[in-house]
Amino acid sequence: MRAIGVIRKSRRERVSRAEFEELLRSAGYEVVAILEQNREEHPKYNIGRGKLEELRELVNEFKPDKVIFANKLSPSQAYNLWKELKVEVIDRWQLVLEIFEKRAHSTEAKLQVELASLQYEVPLVKEAIRRIKLGDRAGFKGMGEYQTQQYLKHIRYRMGRIRRELERVKADREVKRKRREEVGFILLALAGYTNAGKSTLLNALAGEEIEARNQMFTTLDTTTRRFKLSGKRVLVTDTVGFIDGLPPFIVEAFHSTLEEIVKADIILLVLDASEPWGEIRRKLLASLHVLRELKTLDKPMIVVLNKRDLTSEEDILDKAERIREIVEERGISVFRVVSISAKLGQLGELYDALEEVILTLPKYGAFEVIVKEPEKVPQVMALINAIGDVLAVEYGAETRIKAYVQTGMIKELIRLGVEIKRLDQSGEGKSLGDGQ
Repeated sequence: MRAIGVIRKSRRERVSRAEFEELLRSAGYEVVAILEQNREEHPKYNIGRGKLEELRELVNEFKPDKVIFANKLSPSQAYNLWKELKVEVIDRWQLVLEIFEKRAHSTEAKLQVELASLQYEVPLVKEAIRRIKLGDRAGFKGMGEYQTQQYLKHIRYRMGRIRRELERVKADREVKRKRREEVGFILLALAGYTNAGKSTLLNALAGEEIEARNQMFTTLDTTTRRFKLSGKRVLVTDTVGFIDGLPPFIVEAFHSTLEEIVKADIILLVLDASEPWGEIRRKLLASLHVLRELKTLDKPMIVVLNKRDLTSEEDILDKAERIREIVEERGISVFRVVSISAKLGQLGELYDALEEVILTLPKYGAFEVIVKEPEKVPQVMALINAIGDVLAVEYGAETRIKAYVQTGMIKELIRLGVEIKRLDQSGEGKSLGDGQ
């Protein structure tokens, strides 16, 4: 498919040409021309009338299948442009949805993409109905007024069905999530801009071979894998990548997937350290905006500068310091900024940061575990090492183990026939239960 791209830049809209071209390539378009303009938005055509004439000449010369705007088009602008150019005109978000449709594999991802697409179509159909009533004969997809009205009803009915199906998926996921917490898993969520290397990091952490390509929106399906960190059981989930200006209808459609970030114990915000600082800053701010919309900025977060093997140590240190300044200015609590190379398996800084932040989680507490039967000591120690950290052990007639333990696993320990006391700041204990 051949396409002409259009980019309008202004003080209020800063569009990355490189990112737009990457989106076009990811959607499978052959880009025959890119038209750029610096001006504020024209209410009727988005671009000025002079540029519209240039665009018309390019359309006549190259005969593209579509004209694609890097900016968001209102329904009336899209119709006006189509009327002038006599070729299909779409905007950035329709382009993103086309990529999503190509990448969606699971039933859930396909439902989310369909919901987002239908939500996008609603205002377009309403605009078509409005113009028909004005005598413009602007049916939607060649349909007349009655057919367009019926199509709008169908869209709304289908959106209701999809939302109910996604609610069932959400309920099933919530059951699985609670069970994982009950058996002592730490929940990590990989978040960040598209193509930052999240899937490669998941592979490095879990020793998996999940598809990881150097292209935008490789991951639309939620992928969860397990790994162990110093004996602790950890689940890491890869989520859909962010993009600058992510519109509310896409956030809503993918809410069940993005909820993995909301429910996580720790967020790993992944950035591509090899990019110029201007791009890193833009993508960091875009990611923080989405996390703010999800109300997750109060969660423990580690900013992960990936691909450090593609730049220098001095560059990494400079970018890490700038990132700290940005998050501190905005009052965001970030545990640490670390640098890694997921591709080369260089994850030492990330492991160290995770070890520290895990023990600060609300689900952890300091306890004394009293084992009265010597033969049970190895089993109790193994379980504690899997769900916490041993601080000290005192052997004797009774084995006393002081440790950080996940509170959700207290019942599991009590079932082994031990006594458990919560330790206060002075080190004194208050009994929680005795399995004898």
